[in-house]
Amino acid sequence: MSGDQAQSPTVAMMRRRETASQSHLFLGDCPTRSVLEHVTSRWGVLALVTLLDGTHRFSELRRRIAGVSEKMLAQTLHALEGDRLVARVSYPIVPPKVEYSLTPKGIEVARLVLALSDWIESNYANDATET
Repeated sequence: MSGDQAQSPTVAMMRRRETASQSHLFLGDCPTRSVLEHVTSRWGVLALVTLLDGTHRFSELRRRIAGVSEKMLAQTLHALEGDRLVARVSYPIVPPKVEYSLTPKGIEVARLVLALSDWIESNYANDATET
């Protein structure tokens, strides 16, 4: 068996990382870094996971995401909208009504983020209660 055929999953992962490190994401001026930052920020993760449940108004999102300020939620949603992960619909009524939902790309990334957050909760939930 050649070395490539007998490589462990860890070695294969390291080789993928070496290839990935040559991708644009690792360049300092790559615009994809801002998308990565928006998706993996604390409020970005929580907004994406919340929106997996469906369309929500701003006030609903704010109530569901404990601890987020109005300003931070607005900035987060604006950034995710700019990344084309969140769709914003504003209705021309008084008082104003604005709804947020995930785009197809948003659904895809939110599912990935949900898997990560589920893993964190299942592996560290007991650690948090023990401290």
